[in-house]
Amino acid sequence: MSDKIAYERHGDIAVLRIQNPPVNALSQAVRAGLQDGMSRAEAEEGVRAVLIVGEGRAFIAGADITEFGKPPQEPYLPDLCNRIEASPLLVVASMHGVSLGGGLEVALGAHYRIAQPNARVGLPEVHLGLIPGAGGTQRLPRLTGAEAAIEVITSGRHVMAPEALELGIIDRIEEGDPQTVGLAYAQELLDSGATRRPISEMPGTAPIDWDAAYEAAFRKGRGQISPAQAVRAVQASAEEPFKVGMKTERQMFVDLMETDQRQGMIHAFFSERAVSNLPELKGVTPRDLHEIGVIGGGTMGAGIATAALLSGLKVVLIEMKDEAAKAAHERIAGNLQGAVKRGKISQDKYEALTTEALKVSTEYASLSDVDLVIEAVFEDMDVKKQVFAQLDAVCKPGCVLASNTSYLDVNEIAASTSRPGDVIGLHFFSPAHVMKLLEIVVADATAPEVVATGFALGKMLGKVSVRAGVCDGFIGNRILATYRTAADHMVLDGASPYQIDKALTDFGFAMGPFAVADLAGLDIGWATRKRKAADRHPDERVPTYIDRLCEQGHFGQKTGQGYYIYEKGKRGGVPNPEITRLIEAEQKERGITPRDFTDREIVRRYMCAMVNEAAKLLGEGIARRPLDIDMVLLFGYGFPRYWGGPMKWADLQGLESVLRDIESYATEDAWFWQPAPLLKTLVAEGRNFDDLNKEAA
Repeated sequence: MSDKIAYERHGDIAVLRIQNPPVNALSQAVRAGLQDGMSRAEAEEGVRAVLIVGEGRAFIAGADITEFGKPPQEPYLPDLCNRIEASPLLVVASMHGVSLGGGLEVALGAHYRIAQPNARVGLPEVHLGLIPGAGGTQRLPRLTGAEAAIEVITSGRHVMAPEALELGIIDRIEEGDPQTVGLAYAQELLDSGATRRPISEMPGTAPIDWDAAYEAAFRKGRGQISPAQAVRAVQASAEEPFKVGMKTERQMFVDLMETDQRQGMIHAFFSERAVSNLPELKGVTPRDLHEIGVIGGGTMGAGIATAALLSGLKVVLIEMKDEAAKAAHERIAGNLQGAVKRGKISQDKYEALTTEALKVSTEYASLSDVDLVIEAVFEDMDVKKQVFAQLDAVCKPGCVLASNTSYLDVNEIAASTSRPGDVIGLHFFSPAHVMKLLEIVVADATAPEVVATGFALGKMLGKVSVRAGVCDGFIGNRILATYRTAADHMVLDGASPYQIDKALTDFGFAMGPFAVADLAGLDIGWATRKRKAADRHPDERVPTYIDRLCEQGHFGQKTGQGYYIYEKGKRGGVPNPEITRLIEAEQKERGITPRDFTDREIVRRYMCAMVNEAAKLLGEGIARRPLDIDMVLLFGYGFPRYWGGPMKWADLQGLESVLRDIESYATEDAWFWQPAPLLKTLVAEGRNFDDLNKEAA
């Protein structure tokens, strides 16, 4: 029997204790050990029940990620779950920590389930582009009903024990040592004459409007296949005998394993874990972080302060005037009150954070003891330098000085201080207490321990932290500027902003580029175009129609009019006819005859522009690995997770075909569509972006 399973006998009850630290992942050794343990218990005289329990932090956290991508080995998980359920003995699962994916499916194979009050269960396979493949879609609906099962499976969320009890997933909640509690429950069941209760023998779930549920799942997933397929698998639990339903589920699982979406989501899964694992930081100790400063209490500064407070840091926030300081405090308090409403913190915690952990001041001297300070002021180099001059004067030696700039040169900011080694860029995304991306911008003189401190802060705040070098826009905004330019060119040539937005949301983006521009504020792009005008290459095509709208005082959602017109109380907007008029006027002025674009061509040009610019960033060393770029786009720019990111998308398309399209577009506009040297090299050598990720690992 496997050393991953400890076998014990307690009277009439055999205990199978899983011991595969840290989280009892379902490795082949664990599966084999459970199977052998069941056989041993059934063979021993006097055993009437089996208790399955996990040692350490969890019951079973799910599959063993080290086995991902490898050929499956027996015993297969569906067979193990069926084997447990078919036992003539009474089988009890005692659950604590997390029971996720295959872990919950093993528990559903048992006849009874007891859990600790803080236990969590779930079937998160959709996050890997899959559906549960070991009976989860067949057993869960028989306990919860179809609608609840569909919600749990398609969301992939963790269900806390009280809700799991209410849904019928578990039978009892009891606090205590999981093995002690489980043994007592199993003995109680035996003493009461309880019989086996296989879920497979329960009636199938009652039918619902399956087509409507399928469409809703597909729409909510923005084109992701697996949630919608999960609905069809649950439908099988209502319409087919259990054994047939299991075959249906398994075939769907196997089919999804072969999809590009599954490859993309597996890539995203591993990249998210690898992105902050930088070789340059091995052995580098970050500086201590207990209290941080934030300069500026607007939306961004207040969001950064909120995130820091929620992570356990003390915060000193600086504003210029008393009225602004009061408004900043109210803004942060409002953010924290939202956390109270969502159950993330208690009212007592809220009071402590707003009265003790947070200090709002108008004096820079209040920052004398902070360990790190982040400026979040107006995006102007002169303003930034003034702030850093004051920080240089008041902050203690060793304090990390960080800028939240979105575009500006962090080297220039660092050079304006007497301690450039302490300066770093920490580019948060708004709202900073919600958005997970943090670009950590490393300047030429930034000390290694300062870089490590930036990543330590990101970890404390629960961010996906990505290393970036210094250039205009760093990784995300530089790529954004390029693919947005591709969209602008298509508008000049005949595609409407609204067709482009729809084509890209159909592709899977959360929003199209023109809706995003309205949300961010059209004045931002307007200011950027004016800033870059003096150095613009004569061959660069820059539309002016949107500047005419900005000159009229229309900046998108905040003014009620942009590419779309927004009415108070209504979600979203409707196309603005003035935009169409302005585009037609510019086309006439430039002598452009508009042409039609297919949705496929729109997506292809947009994506090729993104990949080409990303490859240039890699070649320049601004981004170290393709996966860094993928994580930036996934967590900061609404890129569909099931494609894995733009670099993974390019690998899935084939880099040769991507380069071929870029070269064909270059015949129309040689300036914009200059192929990235790195992309040409990879194609010539028969390699792809994932090869670069592996080389950097």
